[in-house]
Amino acid sequence: MESYLNENFGDVKAKNSSEEALQRWRKLCGFVKNRKRRFRFTANLSKRFEAEAIRRSNQEKLRVAVLVSQAALQFINGLNLSNEYTVPEEVEGAGFQICPDELGSIVEGHDIKKFTIHGGTKGIAEKLSTSISNGISTSDQLFNKRKEIYGINKFTESPVRGFWLFVWEALQDMTLMILAVCALVSLVVGIIMEGWPKGAHDGLGIVASILLVVLVTATSDYKQSLQFKDLDKEKQKIAVQVARDGIRQKISIYDLLPGDIVHLSIGDQVPADGLFISGFSLLINESSLTGECEPVNVNALNPFLLSGTKVQDGSCKMLVTTVGMRTQWGKLMATLSEGGDDETPLQVKLNGVATLIGKIGLFFAVLTFAVLVQGLYSHKLQEGTQWTWSGDDVMEILESFAVAVTIVVVAVPEGLPLAVTLSLAFAMKKMMNDKALVRHLAACETMGSATSICSDKTGTLTTNHMTVVKACICEEIKEISNSKGSLGSSIPAPALEILLQSIFNNTGGEVVKGEGNKTEILGTPTETALLEFGLLLGGDFQAERQASKIVKVEPFNSVKKRMGVVLELPEGGYRAHSKGASEIILARCVKLLNQDGEIVPLDEAAVNYLKNTIDQFANEALRTICLAFMEIGDEFSAEAPIPTNGYTCIGIVGIKDPVRRGVKESVAICRSAGITVRMVTGDNINTAKAIARECGILTDDGIAIEGPEFREKNDEELSALIPKIQVMARSSPMDKHMLVKHLRTTLKEVVAVTGDGTNDAPALHEADIGLAMGIAGTEVAKESADVIILDDNFSTIVTVAKWGRSVYVNIQKFVQFQLTVNVVALIVNFSSACLTGDTPLTAVQLLWVNMIMDTLGALALATEPPSDDLMKRSPVGRKGNFIDNIMWRNILGQSVYQFLVVWYLQTRGEAVFCLDGPDSKLILNTVIFNTFVFCQVFNEISSREMQKINVFKGILKNYVFVAVLTCTVLFQVVIIQFLGTFANTYPLNLQQWFVSVLLGFLGMPIAAVLKLIPVGSC
Repeated sequence: MESYLNENFGDVKAKNSSEEALQRWRKLCGFVKNRKRRFRFTANLSKRFEAEAIRRSNQEKLRVAVLVSQAALQFINGLNLSNEYTVPEEVEGAGFQICPDELGSIVEGHDIKKFTIHGGTKGIAEKLSTSISNGISTSDQLFNKRKEIYGINKFTESPVRGFWLFVWEALQDMTLMILAVCALVSLVVGIIMEGWPKGAHDGLGIVASILLVVLVTATSDYKQSLQFKDLDKEKQKIAVQVARDGIRQKISIYDLLPGDIVHLSIGDQVPADGLFISGFSLLINESSLTGECEPVNVNALNPFLLSGTKVQDGSCKMLVTTVGMRTQWGKLMATLSEGGDDETPLQVKLNGVATLIGKIGLFFAVLTFAVLVQGLYSHKLQEGTQWTWSGDDVMEILESFAVAVTIVVVAVPEGLPLAVTLSLAFAMKKMMNDKALVRHLAACETMGSATSICSDKTGTLTTNHMTVVKACICEEIKEISNSKGSLGSSIPAPALEILLQSIFNNTGGEVVKGEGNKTEILGTPTETALLEFGLLLGGDFQAERQASKIVKVEPFNSVKKRMGVVLELPEGGYRAHSKGASEIILARCVKLLNQDGEIVPLDEAAVNYLKNTIDQFANEALRTICLAFMEIGDEFSAEAPIPTNGYTCIGIVGIKDPVRRGVKESVAICRSAGITVRMVTGDNINTAKAIARECGILTDDGIAIEGPEFREKNDEELSALIPKIQVMARSSPMDKHMLVKHLRTTLKEVVAVTGDGTNDAPALHEADIGLAMGIAGTEVAKESADVIILDDNFSTIVTVAKWGRSVYVNIQKFVQFQLTVNVVALIVNFSSACLTGDTPLTAVQLLWVNMIMDTLGALALATEPPSDDLMKRSPVGRKGNFIDNIMWRNILGQSVYQFLVVWYLQTRGEAVFCLDGPDSKLILNTVIFNTFVFCQVFNEISSREMQKINVFKGILKNYVFVAVLTCTVLFQVVIIQFLGTFANTYPLNLQQWFVSVLLGFLGMPIAAVLKLIPVGSC
């Protein structure tokens, strides 16, 4: 079966599957009982094509708009522009001077003429009644009127599907519809033959069973849909930095309004359409909106920012002009939201299983019906009444047809692919509580197969709460205390002035006044630590910023591993500041500040002293940053690059970032689970090795390597080296991408990768499971990831792996349970029809069995919480078979036992129970039905463990399992003892009940013995 599944349904991957592969498997699923239900949680390919068409349209519109705006710029200065725009009364009455449609046309159409007519960014800000420096006011009446006039920043979502819609979809099941017709005919014929109500019992029994199946199915599906809705809301939570009421604050992008002033930095998503106010080196990637990969330079001459695009480089301040469905991104997202998630490989494989077994079931159902009708005809032939057909004969044929249809109902395991969705939905909800947000369904199941985790150091293995604890300033190492100002007095005044200028200007962070006039430091943990250090030195952030003008900024990124700014000094001239990885910045220095704060040449002795200092700090697990500056004369163009050499070293700071609690234990768990953990970091190799040893990642036989050395190796050397690599330091994003690619393609490992920066997107995309950091991660990284680690904690990654394994194993348990019921129900009814001319299980009884194995079985087995034992097994990896030999052993063993029990009761039951009289056959069939159901009940318990004999461990902690089992048993008692008229059963005595339950229970020791039979796992 596995080869059949791989050949026909193996094209769909966990991520980045082609449209052809997604379409191909759908076409192969020819026999489907209920298409709406089967394909509910799969990608809506038509909606995706629609979204792609919108992208192409946007691409063409923007191309034309840019060409027009470029042409307009050439003529605009020579024209006398007249303002023909009239403000609508309701807009003017609300206190604004520009309407939303006009704003939309300016930005979306890149209309430079209208932009100029309205007074540029400042003029439009005034017309929106906002301040470019302080933002909008939330206290006045304008705030609510702003929402009414311009709308809110939300796109139209598909309405929540109501419960009755799921009931309607459940009724679309082809086999249930055929059974409903059978029930209707049975009602009519029965009432004509035997009158009301006696003649209606069989028909009403089938109707009641259909309604029960439909209601239980609809309830389960409805709850699943609500879980996915909740998870979708979590996925869309994005916060942005805005200025409101003169205070910098974080708000949800859905709370943005036109007039808001938004601060954007590298890796952010542009949250709404808007206009550039100020910024440096701003590059915008518009591929998500237009499909164009080439980034666009946004500045005062090209000020248009479009919602949904990404900041690839630089930073800026932006005025929000258009929000929600008035933007092209809003319209695109409304379409994409209906496109759905790609189906997972397991869903596709189990669709294949369902299709294959469905065809087998259909074949046996037709054979069973043919055998039953042939038996009836032979009987009539013997009696010589083949030409006269009574109402009883019609009822018998109808009953045979109903049984045949019900065999199809039971045989087609429609619940298999849906059990995957149920298990994934359950796991995703629980993982959310464990601080992991799953963005793509497939990541849940793929994580269970992971064999390698490539983790960042900062913020993942460490706490990301950084503080400067040591500094080497003016050739003197100083321990940093928390007493403000005392440290500054020990540094020569000229050196302190340069140091503070470097810290407060060459930064991506800010020191602002928050609520209650409290000082708040904004920025990355590294920037925050340096700014806090500057404040401890007695510096004043605002005073330093006002003292000189920033001319150019080159933001930090993980490729260059440095950041630079150029300042125009108040006394004239320009000065460049640079900071970054210590050895990289130090290599660019030719001078340093000596103990007197004077600039002196950097000789060999000084270089060795500074290098030893870097190593000393690094060996103490400190992150080292070097600060440097250089004078660049009286002329500098903002278009020119910042100089890279000739700097003066100001000093080196050592930043402490403690290892998170529980990381060492989590790494040990991974090792016992057969998962290799590698640290991939941009830090100094000595810092990386110290942290890796503390975490238990670097062992005596492991290798630590630097990125530049790694990328020089050829493929043959890499194949031999990579299995031993445990730490990669000073790595670039492309080094990480190269490592991941080799692990996946050459070594065939299933790789999980963490990332937080914009440049990590290629590695996150290449990995089998991309894990983005929820706190430190940029929006670009999060969008490329499959799972977002909300607390940035490595222990959470281990939890994700455990849940992934749980999902995989739970679905295996359910498949094992369901295939057993399929096999036995098929063989019992078919063999009985052939050998006795009758079937022991009626249509109503088979529908009840179907519900036990399908919806209720999935609820019970697919929602088992993970146990710690899961992390003591080896990972499945890339080549493992889903339906393995262990499962086949259990399925076949249980099937043989159950078939023998049912067959024995059929042939010897009347003698065993001393049955005679007119109801003996009905009583025997009731005993067979009862025994069969209890075989499934105890097999469900046995299926909790596929290899272990103790199946009761933790059973009481799984409330869903206990509830399902209890309800099944209680309802079975009701069916047998009280619903005999409708279900074709007869109330059993204590002896018959005891034997039924005992025979079902004996399946458990049989299952335990089967588990002792050794078989290979593949």
